[in-house]
Amino acid sequence: MIDIALYQPDIAPNTATILRLGACLGVRVRIIEPAGFVWSEASFRRAGMDYLDKADVVREASFSAFAASVAGRRLVLFTTKGETAYTQFDFADSDVLLFGRESAGVPAEVAAGADHRLVIPMRPDRRSINVALAVAMATGEALRQTGGFSYNAAPEERRARRLRGT
Repeated sequence: MIDIALYQPDIAPNTATILRLGACLGVRVRIIEPAGFVWSEASFRRAGMDYLDKADVVREASFSAFAASVAGRRLVLFTTKGETAYTQFDFADSDVLLFGRESAGVPAEVAAGADHRLVIPMRPDRRSINVALAVAMATGEALRQTGGFSYNAAPEERRARRLRGT
């Protein structure tokens, strides 16, 4: 299944919104430390609501720890400097979707290590889309392409899809 990864996120409410998205869609969220805020229920409460305990969260101590834990999977970075529009990319169900810090994106060495660098097309006179919105757009497209939206299928069909790996 696709994972979402946040590189050193700066803003707790954005992170909580992404955790809520992950909980609702059944997608693991990896937080690459250090975060720019205190990790606490209080900092997540409003945006995360009562979904936080349902989120599949992995806190990675560093980028190198993260890279080791996802070794062998494609790392797909979303960046305003991307070469390919995310809607023109063929996602795989084992991809890890990486998003940078709200304030600074990712360092050059992290960007260079990504297998793919994608962009969400937008007007040239705009700087960037809120990271939680970007995560929602990208994750939705990746799940659409990989058949990850099987929640409404009959239970026997969901089981068959899991066994087939589709």
